Amino acid sequence: MTRKLLSLLTPLALLLLVGFGDPSFVDEDEDYYLQEMLTRERYNQVKVKPKSSTADTQEEPKQNPARKIPKGEVGNDKKTDRISDSTKSVKALSRKTVKTKKSPLKESNSISEGFQEFNSMTEECPPMGLETLKIDDFQLHASSTKRYGLGAHRGRLNIQAGLYEDDLYDGAWCAGRDDPLQWLELDARRLTKFTGVITQGRSSLWSSDWVTSYKVMVSNDSHTWITLRNSSADMIFKGNREKEIPVRNIFPSPVVARYLRVNPLSWFYGGSICMRVEILGCPLPDPNNYYHRRNEVITTDDLDFRHHNYKEMRQLMKVVNEMCPNITRIYNIGKSQSGLKLYAIEISDNPGEHEVGEPEFRYTAGSHGNEVLGRELLLLLMQFMCLEYLSGNQRIRHLVEETRIHLLPSVNPDGYEKAFEAGSELSGWSLGRWTNDGIDIHHNFPDLNSILWEAEAKKWIPRKMLNHHIPTPDWYLSKNASVALETRALIAWMEKMPFVLGGNLQGGELVVTFPYDRTRPQGVTREQTPTPDEHVFRWLAFSYASTHRLMTDASRRVCHTEDFAKEDGTINGASWHTAAGSMNDFSYLHTNCFELSMYVGCDKFPHESELPEEWENNRESLLVFMEQVHRGIKGVVRDLQGRGIANAIISVEGIGHDIRTAADGDYWRLLNPGEYSVTARAEGYSLATKKCEVGYAMGATRCDFTIGRSNLFRIREIMEKYKKQPIRLPVRQFQTHRPRERYLGT
Repeated sequence: MTRKLLSLLTPLALLLLVGFGDPSFVDEDEDYYLQEMLTRERYNQVKVKPKSSTADTQEEPKQNPARKIPKGEVGNDKKTDRISDSTKSVKALSRKTVKTKKSPLKESNSISEGFQEFNSMTEECPPMGLETLKIDDFQLHASSTKRYGLGAHRGRLNIQAGLYEDDLYDGAWCAGRDDPLQWLELDARRLTKFTGVITQGRSSLWSSDWVTSYKVMVSNDSHTWITLRNSSADMIFKGNREKEIPVRNIFPSPVVARYLRVNPLSWFYGGSICMRVEILGCPLPDPNNYYHRRNEVITTDDLDFRHHNYKEMRQLMKVVNEMCPNITRIYNIGKSQSGLKLYAIEISDNPGEHEVGEPEFRYTAGSHGNEVLGRELLLLLMQFMCLEYLSGNQRIRHLVEETRIHLLPSVNPDGYEKAFEAGSELSGWSLGRWTNDGIDIHHNFPDLNSILWEAEAKKWIPRKMLNHHIPTPDWYLSKNASVALETRALIAWMEKMPFVLGGNLQGGELVVTFPYDRTRPQGVTREQTPTPDEHVFRWLAFSYASTHRLMTDASRRVCHTEDFAKEDGTINGASWHTAAGSMNDFSYLHTNCFELSMYVGCDKFPHESELPEEWENNRESLLVFMEQVHRGIKGVVRDLQGRGIANAIISVEGIGHDIRTAADGDYWRLLNPGEYSVTARAEGYSLATKKCEVGYAMGATRCDFTIGRSNLFRIREIMEKYKKQPIRLPVRQFQTHRPRERYLGT
């Protein structure tokens, strides 16, 4: 009778009943969420009509739930092993998770019927989206909170904390009190088949907090809760042993409900109740659900939306090459530490050949092996461009015919294989980030910034040193230097190909960063450090961010601690965090290529069910950024006989960074719209200067130069031809002196 009465009462009536009724009627700790029930009423879409039947009485475990478990001790009696999907076929797993059987459950008339088990539906569901932010902050609630920065909205798998404690962006949900009556709740906003929970501890440099065991409860109305049980007692799930490695627990049988709570029972000795969570679940069909329809993103591209290990990646690239043999070529730039080849695919109307006047573009991904989304986006991009080219898409055909495109999807295949083996939700934040040698490839390049800035301070530029194509230091080239094989392969590739523009795809954020990545003052961790091409870099970054579906959305939730939407989804690398020896800075100072980093998603390793939406988020941005290689000026520097001059220097007045011509004398200089005074010069030639105007329409302005030999070089050339040396006589030998006697008339 009591449960029937409770289910019929509104939250306000229930609050009044608790306030003026028998104090023993409701446990004293239920007041934690009674206040929240008032604000949650507007989210209650599923109403349950009570029957006379009541839920079964639950048996509490015989252990003391309030006891904190010391480090190293298991928090429950029954061991739960971590489940790995690496032995399953990825494609088969994708089919399982995408296809969901229609549930026999309709809106229940009783709470016990609403949470019946479905033994016939045993496939695992994908993540609900706490990490990817599909679940918004209003869907997460908690019994109590230590402070706002540790609220329920921060209890997301792999969320990262700020450098300092006590700010608005801490790294977990932490309960306000450490007792076994706390909980973290998800409102799915529709009936959902829940299949499991993944947990982590708190992300913090200073604290050690994680939950070692917990219960799971479900509800259909957020008032009456049922705890998941085994045959005789409430189920107790094993939690974490440390704060970073995720632990997954799959329910013995799926349960259908709208709300799910995680109820911590024990936690690390000396720590507090803090959790980061992901929930596995499949929303049941409900065409009338507004929240689902509003957030649904559907792609029309028929591509291979799944994760590919090394062998599958190589096979997919081969399939693309066989489908489009006239515009693609597969090659490798070197090997990883374990011997895996670093495969790239070229897309051009004349693959394998550099055409004079045609710029070269590159995308790379996977320098951090666990940042998998960029890798899959490049695999999708090569499929898309091949299919669209064959179907006659004029935009793609123009891009292929006017650009030589290189896609390198996996810079760090060794690291990827480690992350792939663990799985998308269990690899954590750092597993597979580094090479087998423990090296971060993206920051493994020589620090040319310091060399340039020291030369500028000593006023050596341009007399003793140039402002571009800064040579690699000798120490870096030695065999004993801590340089990864993958980095050496990248540098050789960058020096061989005359790249004009490049982007490296990374993960874990939604932002585009541009050089410089290192702050100029020593010891300063964050400071705006612009290049001479600051305005060009800002435009290039904005071209990607503004066409991304989420990067510039001011209403979107921040991934971790930084609100990059305020800066239009772009930021100077050094003003975010300083890093010496980055790929972006090296590319700018050592070659002609302008390189930027695209952080393409909050989730480094999204579940493959998320790949279609992530492709839609990034597809237009990937194409628009490639098209920017045709912005600015281009041309050929020739001698008087019409031969191209290699390594001629192209200078733009007012910009303290020059570029050089390629082997055939052709060049490309990225510039924003405007009128520029451009000078071409080469050793042994006279310089030439002309005005070049860049318009707003897409397409680089043609600006050719013809320069002749300098007078000094001609003299040297003639003397070398006739094997003669210049006669250097003292000045006095050219003076004519008459005999003194003649002046005297003798």
